[in-house]
Amino acid sequence: MRLFATGLLAVLTFLLVNAQEKKPTLWQRITGSKAVTHIDSLLAARYFHDSNIDTAYITRPKTKWTIAGRFNLSGAKLKVKGIENQHHFTSELTAARKSTVSLSVSYLGLTLSAALNPAKLMGKYSDYELNFKSYGKSFGFDVVYQKAKNFTGWHETEGGERRQMPADLLTLKTLNVNAYYCFSRRRFSYPAAFSQNYIQRRSAGSFLLAASGQGQYGTVSGEKGMDFKMTNIGIGGGYGYNYVPGRGWMLHISALPTFIVYSNTSMSIGETRVPLHYHFPEFIITGRSAVVRQMRRTFFGLSAVFNFTNIGDRESLAVYNIKWQVHTYFGVRL
Repeated sequence: MRLFATGLLAVLTFLLVNAQEKKPTLWQRITGSKAVTHIDSLLAARYFHDSNIDTAYITRPKTKWTIAGRFNLSGAKLKVKGIENQHHFTSELTAARKSTVSLSVSYLGLTLSAALNPAKLMGKYSDYELNFKSYGKSFGFDVVYQKAKNFTGWHETEGGERRQMPADLLTLKTLNVNAYYCFSRRRFSYPAAFSQNYIQRRSAGSFLLAASGQGQYGTVSGEKGMDFKMTNIGIGGGYGYNYVPGRGWMLHISALPTFIVYSNTSMSIGETRVPLHYHFPEFIITGRSAVVRQMRRTFFGLSAVFNFTNIGDRESLAVYNIKWQVHTYFGVRL
């Protein structure tokens, strides 16, 4: 018995010594290094100790990690009104809706995300769309690029029948850029509504400065063929409001109208160039809304972004662009 106890003690001693002498893993060496520890402390100080906010209205989440899953749905519409051969006409084309699922991981406000389009993987969706967004306390922007061919719609001339327009008739490339500057960033938070890097505790609003830009190139196949190019830049302002009806709930709404101050447009039908003259008011409007439910470690919500552009005059030729996005999400904080 004494021999057995002595042997067991020797084995335990051997295991303990080897466990202490075991080399750390690569991840342990990286995260335990002085440089990484210093960077982490700087990020944490910047994230948790923001002196430029009123904490009675806005706070940071108390955790470092945030993991969120999202379902995204987007669409686009193009409407044209004008006069052809002394008759008013209207054309309306709607792009196929795009749906994606995405997963994002955030650490102290730094986010990495990936999205997947199931319909595109199955060959049911051929359009292409790229979204890049940043919502900060003071400044933020949306950049959306879309190349779409799956437009379907109709064309109607005054006194005539409505004709259906098949898919692949229109190919449209569109770039939309919308930016804002927030004046009351100490009490009003855009990120609380759209990126959840902040939490709005009390209701607050803010006047916003805005700038918008749109570039568009389209071609229409047919007997004559048509192509058009548009470049528009607008400046303006608006207002945003975060309403907190009760603990953990927040409703956001904002509108940012911008008036076009620069416009360069050209359009050709066959060999004929069609003028598209500037007609006041031409504008780009960006609207945003959100509903967010915050709990201790989880959150979920719904958000939407809407863009509307009005160019030209319907008594000669007018073009209306609509672009919208809707997001539903669920997140966990660790």
